[in-house]
Amino acid sequence: MRAILVKFGLLSPPALMLSSAVIAVAQQLTEPTSIDLFQKIQFQSVPMTGTSSSIGTSYIKQGSGGTPLLLIHGFDSSVLEFRRLLPLLKLEMEVWAVDLLGFGFTERLPGLSYSPELIQTHLYQFWQTTIQRPMIIVGASMGGATAIDFTLAHPEAVAKLVLIDSAGFTKPPATGKLMFPPIDRLATAFLSNQGVRQRISQAAYYDQKWASPDAQLCAALHLQCENWSNAVITFTKSGGYGYYGDRLTNIQKTTLILWGENDKILGIKDANQFQQNLPDSQLIWIEKCGHVPHLEQPQITATEILNWV
Repeated sequence: MRAILVKFGLLSPPALMLSSAVIAVAQQLTEPTSIDLFQKIQFQSVPMTGTSSSIGTSYIKQGSGGTPLLLIHGFDSSVLEFRRLLPLLKLEMEVWAVDLLGFGFTERLPGLSYSPELIQTHLYQFWQTTIQRPMIIVGASMGGATAIDFTLAHPEAVAKLVLIDSAGFTKPPATGKLMFPPIDRLATAFLSNQGVRQRISQAAYYDQKWASPDAQLCAALHLQCENWSNAVITFTKSGGYGYYGDRLTNIQKTTLILWGENDKILGIKDANQFQQNLPDSQLIWIEKCGHVPHLEQPQITATEILNWV
């Protein structure tokens, strides 16, 4: 099947590292941007500091020129989250998107304790292996907390920061304490339920036309990856990303905050909190938009980022 897909241009050779299960489901993608971005997925072997292991890390690189820009997805998501934004940004600059350790299509090695600390280590190793220059980090939702955490730990690797409806200002619930067998498996079964994922997708958008079958497929495609359930369980048990409000003043990077006016996932209060606590920041509201401006208002989001850069 893979050879046939490559022959007819439906799958690029780098994506052959994806599993047969992922490829089979990906054939149902319908939006041109989804199909195109899936075909652009590549893999980089990233060494893990302090271990003999390396991680097959999924990423996309497109465009050229200027300061490199790195897109970081949200919780239980993948690089496909940027299928509508990346094509617009790549016209004017070098753009990367990467699947965080434990998420997306990046390899999930058994036995790893997936946590924000390990994600930070892996992301730094990915940067050292590939980009190797100060970059602009764009983090969406949980990806915003990842970007904040990374900037605090490795300021030398960050030129500027963009937060899109970012997590990191609200303390997460202590659900990790409840993630023991069989509750952990029941929780991931709940999260993998198609109806549940559809309701989450609908809540993320202001205009429900964007919560299309293709959008739901993009949001769930990585569930076909090996060890998806184990990674979600161990990450949740770690406590996930916490509260960074009292550390934001330590970030001396120019920061752009983009926020959907109709965000029903995180609400809108945190947007002002981020602006007030980040020393050099600008807040821009996106009208008629929910939790995912990069998917619902990609043209406006791209324009704001490019003008700001």
